[in-house]
Amino acid sequence: MAMTMTQKILAAHAGLSQVRAGQLIRAKVDLVLGNDITTPVAINEFEKHKLGSVFSKDKIAIVLDHFAPNKDIKAAEQSKQCRAFAKSNGISHFYDVGDMGIEHALLPEKGLVAAGEAVIGADSHTCTYGALGAFSTGVGSTDMAAGMATGECWFKVPSAIRVHLTGKPQKWVGGKDVVLSLIGRIGVDGARYKSLEFTGEGVAELSMDDRFAISNMAIEAGAKNGIFPVDEKTAAYMKGRVTRAYQVYEPDGDADYDETVEINLSELRPVVACPHLPSNTKPVDQVNNVKIDQVVIGSCTNGRLSDLKIAAALMRGRKVAEDVRVIVIPATQHIYREAMRLGYLDTFIQAGCAVSTPTCGPCLGGHMGILADGERAVATTNRNFVGRMGHPGSEVYLAGPAVAAASAVFGRIASPEELEQEGN
Repeated sequence: MAMTMTQKILAAHAGLSQVRAGQLIRAKVDLVLGNDITTPVAINEFEKHKLGSVFSKDKIAIVLDHFAPNKDIKAAEQSKQCRAFAKSNGISHFYDVGDMGIEHALLPEKGLVAAGEAVIGADSHTCTYGALGAFSTGVGSTDMAAGMATGECWFKVPSAIRVHLTGKPQKWVGGKDVVLSLIGRIGVDGARYKSLEFTGEGVAELSMDDRFAISNMAIEAGAKNGIFPVDEKTAAYMKGRVTRAYQVYEPDGDADYDETVEINLSELRPVVACPHLPSNTKPVDQVNNVKIDQVVIGSCTNGRLSDLKIAAALMRGRKVAEDVRVIVIPATQHIYREAMRLGYLDTFIQAGCAVSTPTCGPCLGGHMGILADGERAVATTNRNFVGRMGHPGSEVYLAGPAVAAASAVFGRIASPEELEQEGN
C-alpha cells in the first residue's frame, strides 16, 4: 500500500509495515512537550492516576513560556509546580526564565527534534516541527500525561492534502504570506484532521524559517500536521544541533492524496489576515487605510532572527508612529543575543519600540500587550480570533514581519514597498 510521508513515519513508530488513513494506531513518540499552562494539568492527571515515573527523563521537554516571566500569583504557582515535577523526575530538558525561549522556536534550536521523529506536545502549534521532516502534532494535557508515563500515544492516521509549490517568492514575501494565502484558499477547516504535505521545486526557495512559519500555522487550516521534505537546507539546519542518527522519509510516488493545491510562489504578494479568522486574507494594499494602535513582532511563528532582520531593516533610521505601541519579542535567548550583537535591538529601541524577553504573552492575550476595547493590532502571531489579544471589542490583523514593521512606522496597515518608496 502506497503511503504519504506522514503515514510512513507513523507506521514506523507503530511498528507496522503500513498504515492507512483512518486507522487507529498506538505509536511510540520521540519527545513529549509541555508548557507552563498545559503541563500543570498533565501533572495533575499524572499524579491522580498514580502513573509513577516518567518513561524517559531525556524525551520530555517542559518550557515555561506562555506567562513567563510570571504575570500573577496563579502563573507563579503553575510554574512552581512545573519546576518541582521537572526536578523530582530529573527532566533533562527543562527551560525556565533566563534560559528558555518560545517553545516551538527553542526545541529545533536545541536539536531536540529531528527528521523522521514523532513528537507530541500539549500546545496546538507543536505542528511546527514538520519543517524538519518530522511528524509533530498538538495533543491535550491528558494525552501529555499518558505520553510522559508510557512514551506512546494513540493516533488516527490522517489522510493528506498535497500542497505543490512552484516559483520563487518576491521580495518581502515570506513563509507567513505563503501559509496565510493557503489558509485563505482552503479555509480554517479545509484540512481538518489531515496532513498538509508540501512538495514541489518551490520548497527549495523557502528558508528553514519560512518552513517553520508555514508548518506552525498548519493547525490554523485544521490540519493534524504540516510537513516538508528533507533537503539540503534541512540537513544543514540540523547539522551541529542534532547529534543522534535520524531517518529521512519520502512519500511513495503513487501515494493517495485527497486533493492537490497548487501555489505559485512568484505570484504571491504580502497579505494580511483581517479579523476575526486567519482565513480572512487580503493583499496588504487592500487594507492599507486601517489605523492601528499596536504592533507585535515575535511569537512562535515569526520571532526568529530572520524576522527581526527584516523588521530592523525597514525600521532603521525611522521612528514608530505617534500613538502606536510596538513590542518586539525575540523567540529565544540565543536569538535575543544574536539580534543584540547584530544591532537589531538597538535599531528597534532607537525607533521607539519596546523589546521583551522571550514570551508568548501578547499572542494569547496573556500579558505584555493586552488590547483595550476598540483597539487594533498588527501582529506576526498566528491567531486573530475574537478577544485573542484582549478585549472582545479589539481587532488583530495577522501579517509577516515586513508588513508589521511598515505598519509600525505609518501608524496604519502598510506595505513594505510603500515604506521603501517614501525613503526614495
